Amino acid sequence: MKYSMAEEIKVFRSWSSRFALRIIWALKLKGLEFDTVYEDLTNKSPLLLQYNQIHKKVPVLVHNGKVICESLVILEYIDETWKQNPLLPEDPHQQANARFWAKFGDDKVLQSIWGGVFLKEGKEQEEGVAASMENLKYLEEEIRGKKFFGGETIGLADIALGWLAHYLDIFEEIVGVKLIDHEKFPSLAAWKQEFANAPIIRENWPDRDKLVTKYVAMREANLGKGTPK
Repeated sequence: MKYSMAEEIKVFRSWSSRFALRIIWALKLKGLEFDTVYEDLTNKSPLLLQYNQIHKKVPVLVHNGKVICESLVILEYIDETWKQNPLLPEDPHQQANARFWAKFGDDKVLQSIWGGVFLKEGKEQEEGVAASMENLKYLEEEIRGKKFFGGETIGLADIALGWLAHYLDIFEEIVGVKLIDHEKFPSLAAWKQEFANAPIIRENWPDRDKLVTKYVAMREANLGKGTPK
């Protein structure tokens, strides 16, 4: 079911941002129509800089002239504003749990994989792999016996952790390290596949080859082996 465009909904994003992708998924899961403004993050528009003066980055949601920044904050705003297909459960404890895992995903899982594995090499990378594995163990325990972190349907924590279902494979391929496989993390691996194959999720992944090219360049630039593109 599509809801009318009587209200203005705009999303400022880049083509590759895994944080902005969360907002696209959430709006589509809610059945909402919206306009997309693609930003070139090497040459940010005056409007983006005006809307997000503090962080100067995507995503930004504009709803009837109101500006909301930061992906996890935007997700909660979307869920509070449009009640259909809720991203958070009704139970307060379950809501708190979902918020915890969403934040854990950004503060621990993403940081250890991105900063500790993808952007490192040698001994530093080995330490990053160990930290990442420890964090992934917690996710494995949490998802065990469940289809999604949100239960039977995709919820806030699934959307926050959803980058693992596409971007992680790319990171693993580039650095030659496998973090999530069926042997070590059977439940998490099954969740990755389940999430990635959900129609609204699958239809909105960025082009894989373009992502590989982008992230190879980013890694090489960070390691001092090339020029960022």
